[in-house]
Amino acid sequence: MRFGFAVKVLGDGGLPSHDTRRWQSGPHLSVSIGILRDVLAYLERMNIMMYRMSSDFVPYGTHPEMPQFHGQIDECRSELEDVGKEACRLGIRLSLHPSQFVVLNAIDEEVARKAAADLLLQSELLDSMELGDEAVVVTHVGGLYGDRESSIQRFTDRWQRLPEPAKRRVVVENDERMFNVADTLRIHEITGCRLIFDYQHHMLNPGRLSLNNALRKCLATWPTDQTPKIHFSSPRTEIRMLERKDPVTRKKVQVPQPPLISQHADYINPLEYMMFMEHAEGLAFDVMLEAKAKDLALLALRKFLNESMPST
Repeated sequence: MRFGFAVKVLGDGGLPSHDTRRWQSGPHLSVSIGILRDVLAYLERMNIMMYRMSSDFVPYGTHPEMPQFHGQIDECRSELEDVGKEACRLGIRLSLHPSQFVVLNAIDEEVARKAAADLLLQSELLDSMELGDEAVVVTHVGGLYGDRESSIQRFTDRWQRLPEPAKRRVVVENDERMFNVADTLRIHEITGCRLIFDYQHHMLNPGRLSLNNALRKCLATWPTDQTPKIHFSSPRTEIRMLERKDPVTRKKVQVPQPPLISQHADYINPLEYMMFMEHAEGLAFDVMLEAKAKDLALLALRKFLNESMPST
């Protein structure tokens, strides 16, 4: 089982994830590639075998009003091939997860067109790195728009019209409010796409499927020669202090509020993770940890698990 984390490196003083300069400064994929080389070196030192690259790895790569940025993958093919070979040499599994603004099932055709362009670009990025099919682009179903059936139909129709590289790379994840595992399983039945099981999302939006059943059904959508991956996170439990104006004095006061449990915690609750793994006995998969503390959360969880293993 490989553990991974998303985008930002916090350990060793921190590392950037991609070229973050604004368009006026001429950001470029070549800079992001150089940054990824440093990240891979860090991952090797820390024995971390999975990593999610930034969705902005190709700066402005699909921006409709900035065609000067659209050819970066072609300009960097040899560099991409080299850094892909380095990731393969190290055995590090890479992936991408477009932002929440990538909505393939949007009612607005222009939003959907832009989403398809983003999914294709990120798929072509992984292709140019010559990575295997386990390197995936994770997306959500999108918006509900008041009609679940029509929203699922729009997603499947547009998924089937995606160019081949995107259909080969794109995988679908359940979410915490609108589309649960049962919904993504319906999409899999129509499209054949692989599914990502997200633990926290399922606990918030389980539908009628048990944890064990939902996990196993998602893993079964992957070919037997590929290792599935799942997402795991713990909910925030900290008190929130919100500033309010006192209705009598009109002074600003701090009012305690309960946590938003749909948000990711800074670290993974190791006891929660161990209880989850009881449902996964005998199953093979990799785990992308989604925690605010990034690699520090991964290292802390791994240390706890290693220390909690019974001695022989």
